[in-house]
Amino acid sequence: MSAEPRLLDAVRGQPKQVWITAFAAVIAFMGIGLVDPILLSIAEGLHATPSEVTALFSAYLGVQVVAMLLTGIATARFGAKRTVVIGLTLIVITTALCAAAGSIQQLIALRAGWGLGNALFIATALSVIVGAASGGQRGAILLYEAALGLGLSVGPLLGAALGHLSWRGPFLGTSVLMAVALVLSIFLLQSDAGLPRQHIRLLDPLRALRHRALLRTSVASALYTAAFFTVLAWSPFVLQWDAIEVGLVFFGWGVSVAVAGVVLAPRLAARIGDELATVLSICGYAVLMVVLALGDKTLVAVGVIVSGLISGLLNTLLTGAAMSVSDAPRPVASAGYNVLRWAGGALAATFVGPIAEWFGAAHAPFVVAIVLCVLAAGVLGIGLVRMRTPRTALAATD
Repeated sequence: MSAEPRLLDAVRGQPKQVWITAFAAVIAFMGIGLVDPILLSIAEGLHATPSEVTALFSAYLGVQVVAMLLTGIATARFGAKRTVVIGLTLIVITTALCAAAGSIQQLIALRAGWGLGNALFIATALSVIVGAASGGQRGAILLYEAALGLGLSVGPLLGAALGHLSWRGPFLGTSVLMAVALVLSIFLLQSDAGLPRQHIRLLDPLRALRHRALLRTSVASALYTAAFFTVLAWSPFVLQWDAIEVGLVFFGWGVSVAVAGVVLAPRLAARIGDELATVLSICGYAVLMVVLALGDKTLVAVGVIVSGLISGLLNTLLTGAAMSVSDAPRPVASAGYNVLRWAGGALAATFVGPIAEWFGAAHAPFVVAIVLCVLAAGVLGIGLVRMRTPRTALAATD
């Protein structure tokens, strides 16, 4: 089956709560790439060092990692709708306050609060979309990845457009858009009343990682995500371009993520299987890290855009595997997977600046990213050797 019918099947006939959750997910994912075009402006406006500015990523992701342990409990106790609403409310408040921050320390603290809201929303949104979407898990994952790609592409563009006037503008714009998503969620998402609740304990997401295939997928995703956020957090400092130019680069990157995740990933999975496709994609990402480590600014910009294609493949393939390989409840498996996944991003964002300083080379973080990709390919390669399946979660018919 071609990729085009798959995409049409994923879009056609979805219930309204899937579209509302997907819209909110687009805005939530915008927050990841929103600050890329304005990193240099923030550093200048708040007199911050590169390491302090990249802490905006590590605080955001670090809190998100810890909070992922709470998402399953929150969903079980309050229901999916209430958890989504709580998460969106936190994002609206913290993004509005980010626009008024008077120091880099305040901004970092507020980004941490933003990460808490995002954690409550993202893991719950995935389980909501997977559970409510018509056409089964395959179509739901494609919709989720489409939201991811659209958010990642629009985020830098919004950051560039509003950040060209002031670095505070993108935060205020995100707060307004998230407020719209919050209102839609309050009035249009299905009520939690009468729906069955699962009993989930605090450490259940970590216990779910006892499943070898889920653990292997999660560890590989953590290593890849660390490389991913090395590109996201450090490329603007290598390019040293203004907000508009950096925003256009990451807009192209985000479009590449969306196209590859929704159109190319299912086709590649159907042709060679998702395990082999994932290993080859991570190897391809390692090759691109070599380009970023050795290239000039123009080559780095092109490499960032092209890396979006591989990121789109990996986001879809790894998410599909994580939601398929374990027999744990979806919210629990999603939370466990995301704990490790975003931990990789948080560590990368924390150490990317110091690595450049320790080695005295702006391109040094990309060399570390090469090693991370090789390790990720090795972790997945073990599973590929031990167990080969003829068809995959993405390629199989639900």
